[in-house]
Amino acid sequence: MRRTFPVVLAAALVTAALPAASTPRGAQEEAGQQASPIRYTAAREVPVRRSIQLPGTVRSRLVSIVATQVEGYVDEYRAREGRTVAKGEPLARLRTQMLQHQRDAAAAQLRESEARLQLSKLQLDRTRGLFDQEVASQQDFDNARYDNNAWQGRVADLAARIAQIDLAIELCTIRAPFAGMVVSEQTEVGQWLTVGGPVVELLSLDDLEVHVDVPERYFSLLNPGGAAKVSFDAVADLTLDGTISAIIARADPEARTFPMKVSIRGAGGRIGAGMLAQVSFTAGESYRATVVPKDAVVRQTEGEVVYRINGTDTVEMIPVRTGEGVGAWIVVTGDIIAGQKVITRGNERIFPGMPVSGEPIEYALP
Repeated sequence: MRRTFPVVLAAALVTAALPAASTPRGAQEEAGQQASPIRYTAAREVPVRRSIQLPGTVRSRLVSIVATQVEGYVDEYRAREGRTVAKGEPLARLRTQMLQHQRDAAAAQLRESEARLQLSKLQLDRTRGLFDQEVASQQDFDNARYDNNAWQGRVADLAARIAQIDLAIELCTIRAPFAGMVVSEQTEVGQWLTVGGPVVELLSLDDLEVHVDVPERYFSLLNPGGAAKVSFDAVADLTLDGTISAIIARADPEARTFPMKVSIRGAGGRIGAGMLAQVSFTAGESYRATVVPKDAVVRQTEGEVVYRINGTDTVEMIPVRTGEGVGAWIVVTGDIIAGQKVITRGNERIFPGMPVSGEPIEYALP
């Protein structure tokens, strides 16, 4: 009996030393290693186009120093910084009393001249009849015709002068040439403005564009009319559709970058000129790549990893390198192929070799 005891003891020690990973999942749970609940998604292989992301700055396509077309005394000033105005809305008014007096005087002269014109026309008709009867001389007829023509010219001149005064009175109300926001006040009540004097600086919030400096290596990949996605550092939940409106084919001699403009709409007043933006483009031919949901990628000190579920329902950590983002998915290179299950929920609390129990979760395909 003493000779068999060591053999039995050794067998017990060997059994106790077996690794947990070699035991079935049920035995692990019985031993106290409970499976961690997770959600997983299968990796996919999809066609992908190269994505380019560049920083830019929001600018307004319409920025104007609104000026007066007539001179005058500022009688009313409504334009205040930060105020939003509609197209045609009054910004300021100049005093019109002097112009109104000039119009009244011209209108009185016009009425007199129209009466004189009627009289000269009657005189011309009489003289023509007498001339035909050879009673009036050629000189008399010429004088009557000249007098009638002179009064016609006088009436037309006064009518034009009144129209000019009316236009000046109308222009004494300086209106917004387009809808926008007043970004600076250029005058005040009581000031005298000469022709061309500044009234306000007006900025349109409807015609916004993003200015981007494009490195020369991307110049041949982008074309006017191409689509873009624009996001903003200051407005995390806002992404707008954009269109490449212009690419200026002259590089900055020092930076070797080409100016590009991307038009955007639909901001709804949530962004302003000068904001920082991130502009994303797709370029080049498509290629097939393995993608996983962005939620599956875990960033660690050593790099990026994805946790894959093995056939024994345990976790394996796979180092990867990420590439283009495709909606909710991202391109990965590494030991991941389409169809393999990657953990997308609960991957922040697991470790290699850990048993897991999960359910699938679907992401919209790119």
